[in-house]
Amino acid sequence: MTCFKANIGHKIFFENAQAIIPSDTAAAPKECAGAVGAFVDRPLNDDMFGEDTFEKAECKMLSVAIDTAIKNAGLKRSQIDVLFSGDLLNQIISASFAARDFDIPFLGLYSACSTMSEAMLLGAAMVNAGYANRAVAATGSHFASAERQYRYPLEQGTTRPPQSQWTVTGAGGCVIASAGKGVRITCGTMGRVVDFGVTDVNNMGAAMAPACADTLLSHFRDTGTSPEDYDLILSGDLGALGSRILKDLTWEKGYDISANHVDCGEIIYKVIEDEFQGGSGAGCSAVVFNSYILSKLRSGQFRKVLFAATGALLSTVSSGQGESIPCISHAVVLEA
Repeated sequence: MTCFKANIGHKIFFENAQAIIPSDTAAAPKECAGAVGAFVDRPLNDDMFGEDTFEKAECKMLSVAIDTAIKNAGLKRSQIDVLFSGDLLNQIISASFAARDFDIPFLGLYSACSTMSEAMLLGAAMVNAGYANRAVAATGSHFASAERQYRYPLEQGTTRPPQSQWTVTGAGGCVIASAGKGVRITCGTMGRVVDFGVTDVNNMGAAMAPACADTLLSHFRDTGTSPEDYDLILSGDLGALGSRILKDLTWEKGYDISANHVDCGEIIYKVIEDEFQGGSGAGCSAVVFNSYILSKLRSGQFRKVLFAATGALLSTVSSGQGESIPCISHAVVLEA
């Protein structure tokens, strides 16, 4: 049995059937106020989720998203072969602490805001190769915990610059199975680290757009496809400014994605002017994809989606030492 082909470029074609069966999402009131909120499975009343710290609330959201996705599939935890998960916090504590309650083999990931697409790519690869029958891909983030780690504690009241984005408070996860009715993951493109020298930790869109462009261009070249072959090209968390940069970068290389490109960060909030450049964080693409986008695929409104989430691989230490921001993007193709 041929499990996959990845002999040229960065692509993997998944030849064996694997499907996203159910999914689950949880998000705070701010995230649920926009168009995406109507599709969120578990709208929260507040961003603390009954916990006494932001970090505990983030961990609880992720744990609930994982557990409910498994239940929605009609499965027991013991029927899941592997969990792929990560988050933004030091030592991916939200994912690791959530995983300790599941008694499921756990592969922790750190790919910042691109963790959702990386988890899906790796889960599909594991299932496609026959090493697992069912895998869970999940991630999440919290605005307050991310601000405390990467920028300034909320109590300090620091003014946010206009180029900044708002880290999404939410989590999402899905079950990837070797059989079953559902949306198929048919291809994946692995990203490489790209660094254009951006040092502003508030300007994530400008830092991440080149990495997203690099992965999309690699995907188009390696698969022989063009933007017109997809109903939707979904980037993760570039925001308004980053989305414009992405379109310019791909257009310069001969690929015009302007007609069917949407960014998770641009659409998750109700009024983008109030959120500066829009949403970001590992939970942004996890919430948007596992709620809004999957529902459109399942209804047949979308037939083929190219999903490329993008992450900034910085830390407080690296930014404090004046380092630029290396970024990465991983892409998966989903077909109804």
